[in-house]
Amino acid sequence: MMNTADRSLAMIDYALRRRFSFFEMEPGFDSEGFIHYQKGLSNETLNELVNKVKDLNREISLDKSLGKGFCIGHSYFCGRDICTEEWLHAIVNYDILPMLSEYWFDDANKLQRWENILQGVFQ
Repeated sequence: MMNTADRSLAMIDYALRRRFSFFEMEPGFDSEGFIHYQKGLSNETLNELVNKVKDLNREISLDKSLGKGFCIGHSYFCGRDICTEEWLHAIVNYDILPMLSEYWFDDANKLQRWENILQGVFQ
């Protein structure tokens, strides 16, 4: 699905689907390339956070109001030669948690549970 996280673009999405071919792309946490990249960074906090995000993605995929098109992608964790806790914390605080807040605006308990899980990686 194209840009399922932004429902305001639904009409554009349908127009493009009539004109072009599409394929689904899932998060690449288990891809050979990402695994190699992750091993190269050699950061235990990153490894734990990636595992938590994979768990989160399983829950998002099963959520009837969301689905697999709303999963958190591996690209949030790419593009760095050195992995710091500050960088990982920024990803959680400024990318993932705001997105989850939009996803589960009507389920404060679920949002709080995942905030605790993700923030728990840094304790």
